[in-house]
This record gives sequence, C-alpha cells and structure tokens, in this order.
Amino acid sequence: MLFHVEMTVRLPHDMPKAEAEQLKAREKEIAQGLQRDGVWRHLWRIAGRYANVSVFDVADNAALHHTLMTLPLFPYMDIVVQPLCRHGSSIRQDDR
Repeated sequence: MLFHVEMTVRLPHDMPKAEAEQLKAREKEIAQGLQRDGVWRHLWRIAGRYANVSVFDVADNAALHHTLMTLPLFPYMDIVVQPLCRHGSSIRQDDR
C-alpha cells in the first residue's frame, strides 16, 4: 500500500548541537536502509523548509505507523499521511 507522507521536523532550539547531529546521522542511516529495502520509495526535500514529502510502500496503516515510529526524529516531527491508490491513467505498472 502506498502512502504520501509529509514530515516537518521541529527540533527544540535549545537542543545541544552534538545531540541534534547524532539524531540526524541516525535518521539518515535508517532512511537510506528503508530506501534500499523498497519501503521508502521516494524522498523529496521541500525547498526552504526542514521538511520532506515521501512515498512509503508498506502493507497497511499499522506498518506505516510502526515504520515512522522507528525514525529517530519521530518525536520532533509533525506528520501528515494520505493513502494513495493507483490512478487509472497511470502507465507505471509498479504502482499499486
């Protein structure tokens, strides 16, 4: 099942820089692993914001929730989720 997910990160302004950098490094490692595994199909930066638009490919709502909760930055994110379905005019056979 595909999901459009918009994530906005809001780190506390008083978070020590070293802690923030460690969180970001762990986030990058996990995000890249999920991309390699085909779970995080698309990842796009929203220009001018500490935010992204992503497409996740997971079994269901619960799997998406679990995946998002594994992200180190999850506690600092505002997340908007929209389930997607294949458009009848799409020529992509890998869209489900």
